Amino acid sequence: MKLSIRPDAVLVQAVIAGALSFAHLHDLAQAAGQTGWKAWAYPVSVDLLLVAAWRRLRAQRSRLAWCWFLVALVASLGANIATAGFLDVEHPPALLRLGVAGWPAVAFLGGTLLAHQHTDHTPDPAPEPASEPIPEPRAVVEVDRPQTPEPAPEIPEPEPVPALPKATVSVPPALIDHARKVATDHRARTGADIDAATLRARLGLPEDLALAIITQLA
Repeated sequence: MKLSIRPDAVLVQAVIAGALSFAHLHDLAQAAGQTGWKAWAYPVSVDLLLVAAWRRLRAQRSRLAWCWFLVALVASLGANIATAGFLDVEHPPALLRLGVAGWPAVAFLGGTLLAHQHTDHTPDPAPEPASEPIPEPRAVVEVDRPQTPEPAPEIPEPEPVPALPKATVSVPPALIDHARKVATDHRARTGADIDAATLRARLGLPEDLALAIITQLA
């Protein structure tokens, strides 16, 4: 997989501007009597203070951050103007030498104050919940309730009706004669009188009719 690198015009412009400013600061420090690595340390110090102040401004808009951002910007812009022909680099004035010599202490103070500045990260207070209105007490309406009715008098239970006497079952004479023969035959074989169940089974009669015949045969 090939990665396509597309140049950003803003990034290219920032690199060019930073390189020119870096070179101008180096030339100015060298003209003020700073040689070797010290001449290269001055542009690094100015640019770092500028970046630190800008990052602090993005986190918190404070007067201290604005102050040190302007100080670093004036130092960088002054070096660019001074090396553009407005200053005799071969014979720099004493005020320039004084400024370059005192810059390390100024940059150290600015960096320390920016690093130890308290960033206010206190979250916004949560809104207080709206108080719910207290409901007004409702008026109690008295309802006239009917009085409890008196219990109804107990109705006496009716006396049980006496059972009607059972109707007498009429037995035909011919059936009685036939039953007498069956009873006589049963007595001859068993030596005992025939009962209603046996008579009922022999003749296939209902129970009440068999009882009525046994009553008449007795």
